Amino acid sequence: MKFKKHILYLLFVGTLTSCNYLDVTPDNIPTLDYAFRTPLTAEKYLFTCYSWLPGFADPYSGNPAIAGADEMWFNSYYEYNSFAIARGLQNVQDPIIDYWQGGRGGHNIFQGIRDCNIFLDNIHLVPNMSVYDKAKMSAEAKFLKAYYHFWLMRMYGPIPIMHESPPISVSVDEVKAITRDPIDQVVDYIVGLMDEAIVDLPDRVQFEVEELGRITKPIAMAIKAQVLVTAASPLFNGNMDFPQYRNSRGENLFNSQYEEQKWVRAADACREAIDLCHALDMQLHYIGNTGYDISDTTQTELDLRTAMTERWNSEIIWGSTNSTAGGIQTAAYPRLFPGNATYFGGYLSVPLSIVDLFYSENGVPIEEDTSWDYANRYTLKTAEHIDKNYIKEGYTTVALNFDREPRFYAYLGFDGGRWYGHGRLEDEDNFYVESRLGGAASGHAYAYSATGYLPKKVVNYLNAAQAAQWTVQRYPWPIMRLSDLYLLYAEASNEVFGPSPEIFHYLDLIRTRAGLQSIEESWRNYSNQPNKYNTKQGLRDIIRRERSIELAFEGSRFWDLRRWRTAPQVLNNPIVGWDTQQEAPETYYRPVVIFNQTFGLKDYFWPIQESEMLRNKGLIQSPGW
Repeated sequence: MKFKKHILYLLFVGTLTSCNYLDVTPDNIPTLDYAFRTPLTAEKYLFTCYSWLPGFADPYSGNPAIAGADEMWFNSYYEYNSFAIARGLQNVQDPIIDYWQGGRGGHNIFQGIRDCNIFLDNIHLVPNMSVYDKAKMSAEAKFLKAYYHFWLMRMYGPIPIMHESPPISVSVDEVKAITRDPIDQVVDYIVGLMDEAIVDLPDRVQFEVEELGRITKPIAMAIKAQVLVTAASPLFNGNMDFPQYRNSRGENLFNSQYEEQKWVRAADACREAIDLCHALDMQLHYIGNTGYDISDTTQTELDLRTAMTERWNSEIIWGSTNSTAGGIQTAAYPRLFPGNATYFGGYLSVPLSIVDLFYSENGVPIEEDTSWDYANRYTLKTAEHIDKNYIKEGYTTVALNFDREPRFYAYLGFDGGRWYGHGRLEDEDNFYVESRLGGAASGHAYAYSATGYLPKKVVNYLNAAQAAQWTVQRYPWPIMRLSDLYLLYAEASNEVFGPSPEIFHYLDLIRTRAGLQSIEESWRNYSNQPNKYNTKQGLRDIIRRERSIELAFEGSRFWDLRRWRTAPQVLNNPIVGWDTQQEAPETYYRPVVIFNQTFGLKDYFWPIQESEMLRNKGLIQSPGW
C-alpha cells in the first residue's frame, strides 16, 4: 500500500516502530489508497492538512503570541501555558506550547508537514478530478507546508527543511543525521514553496459559505511578504548574537552580515501583495450605517472595533475558521451588572505600559505631546458631560484616561470607561465599567482585571449581555489584515529608502480611520520632536509604535519585539497596573508592580525537549538552552 512509503518524521518521535499510520487519514479511512480514491476523499485529506493550523484565537495555550509577552496579562489565579511563557517559565524538560514534539498546548507540527507531503505525493493519482482542481489543491498544500515551516522558524529559528517524508527504508543513523538548516536557506525554501503555490491559487474562493478561510492568492502573497519582512528584520539579518551557532555539518546557522537586499525583497513582496488586494477591491474596513442613533465618536469606535470582530469584512485577508474567537471574548468582557455572581469573565488584563503606548488625541505619543500634561498623568480628574462617550459623566478616574486617541477608547476598557454595545446601541444608553472594589466588574475572587484595564478590542459589540447571561458571537481570528500589510510595507520601504510620501500615504490611511491627523500634521504641530518623521530612525520608531497600537491584542507584538531584537529592552520591565483591590479612587489609582518580567538571549527561541536531544545527536539545541 502506498501509505507504507511514508513515515512519521522519526527525528521528532524518537522511534522507528511507534507510528500509527492509520491515524493520518480522515474519517478513519484505513488506507491512503482509499483517501485518494475520489475527489471528495482527497479533499477530506486536504482538510487534514489544514487541521494542523495553530489555535490563533487561543489566549491560553495554542497561540503563545496572545498572552506570552507584555501585551495582555492574567491575575495570579490563572496558570495558562501562554501566561507561563510571559512569566519566564519556559524550560527544556517539558517545553511550554511545544510545536516541535507536541505538548503543553502545542502539537507536533512536523506531522502537519508530513500530511502535506503525503497529499502532494498522491493527489495526481485521484481519478475523475480536473487538472485545475488538482493544481489548486496542490497549491493549498504547498502553502500550508510552507506556513508550517514559517511557524516553526519564528519559534525555533533555524529548523530542518523537510523537503519530503523519509522513506521507510531509512536507517536510524540517517534519521539522526537530520539537522537544522541555515536560516537563509529556510527562508528561501519557504518563499520558494509559496511562489509555486501562488501560480495555481485562485484570487477568491468560489463558494464563500463553505470555503472562506481556505488559501487564496492574496493570502499567500501577504504571508510571503510577512515571511520576507521577518527574514529582513534584525533578529535574522545581521544578528551577531549567535556567532558559534552551527549545525552538525559545521554550517553557520545565522549570517551575521547585514544585507539591505533582504529589505528590498520584502518591500517588493509587500507592494505586490497590496496591489493584488486593491485590484480585488480589498480596503480598510468602515462599518457604514448601523441604523442606530449614534455620534461620530461612536461611529469611529465601531469602525475600529469591527475591523477585527466583523466576520469577513473588507480588510480581512486571512481569517482562521478553525480557530474562532470565543473564550478570549469572555476573558476580556467585564461584569457590567451589579450582583451578577454567575458570570466569571473579565480576567484578561492590559498592563499600564501598553496603555501608555496609545497616542494623545493629537496623534502623537503622550510623552511627546507638548499640550498633554504627561507629568501629571496619574492625578485624578472627574469626567464632564462632554466626555460621556468616553467616560461616565461625574465619574472620577485618572488623567491618563482623558484626551487620548479614539483607538484608546475603542480598544481598552477601564474604570469609568464606556463599554458600548451588547444590547445598548444608542448613545444615550450606555454601559460603563466599574472596576474599583465594590464595583460590578470587581465582584468575584478571580474574575477581575489584574491591572484595571481590559482588551475591549477583541469583544464583538453585538454579543448579548444580560444580568446572568453572556452570549458570544464568534468571529474568525484575523491572521492577516490589510492594515497589517500596509504597516509591513511602510516598515520595509523605510528601511530601504527612508521616509517617503508613499510611506506616509499608507500610514495615514490607517490614522484617518482612527480619527487622527496625518503623520506630518501631528508631529509638526504637537510633538516636541517635530522633525522625527523625516529621519529613517525617527520614522522607524513611529512605524513600530503604530504597529503596536493598530494591531494591539492580535498577536503581532510578541513576534515583533523578537524580530526587532528589542525584546530584552521591553520585556525586562515590570508589569504594572492599578491597585485594583482598593475602593476609593485616591488609593485605586496608584501604580503597583504586579510582576517583574525577565527576558534573556535564550528566550528568543524555543528549546527542543531535552529527551529529544538525547535521542537525536544530529540536532543542535537552541542557543542558551
